[in-house]
Amino acid sequence: MSGKFAQLVLAGVFAAVLSACSTLEKGPVGNTAVPQPAKSVDLNRYLGRWYELARYEAGFQKGCEGVTADYSLDGASTIKVVNSCRKGSLEGKADQAIGKAKIVEGSNNAKLRVSFFGPFYGDYWVLDRDDDYQWVIIGEPSGRYLWLLHRQANPGEQAYQALRNRAASLGYDTALLRRTKQPG
Repeated sequence: MSGKFAQLVLAGVFAAVLSACSTLEKGPVGNTAVPQPAKSVDLNRYLGRWYELARYEAGFQKGCEGVTADYSLDGASTIKVVNSCRKGSLEGKADQAIGKAKIVEGSNNAKLRVSFFGPFYGDYWVLDRDDDYQWVIIGEPSGRYLWLLHRQANPGEQAYQALRNRAASLGYDTALLRRTKQPG
């Protein structure tokens, strides 16, 4: 490979990485003292579809409605992650991101490293869950990201408020939550 061609290839790779990172703009810190996960996670019970009820807005999810996350085993030690949403409204264009997750050793399956961009991994912590795996609170160490997920798209206002209150009791600023519209 000639020197000029190699430089062009590297410049293209660098530009692609910068472009990808621009969608990862950092939002405000909603929790300066993120707690460790409260409970172990039984992966077989965690797998399946989750509906996003609310989140801290992030560049990579800007304008997403009808957000779902599907988890399935992809080999002995990897989890396939499929995040889907509708851009702009529930009738908007469907968008999907497919990634993989690895369990952090010694975390009782409550901490994962998730990648949607090749070798780049981010933290994904199951901070709390109910005993029946009907809801989970997801965060990561910086306190900039938070997701409230439920097994039902519309579990009702009481269930949403209880989940929001639980996030607040973990130290999260719930005023930063953006409620996600779900169909039905």
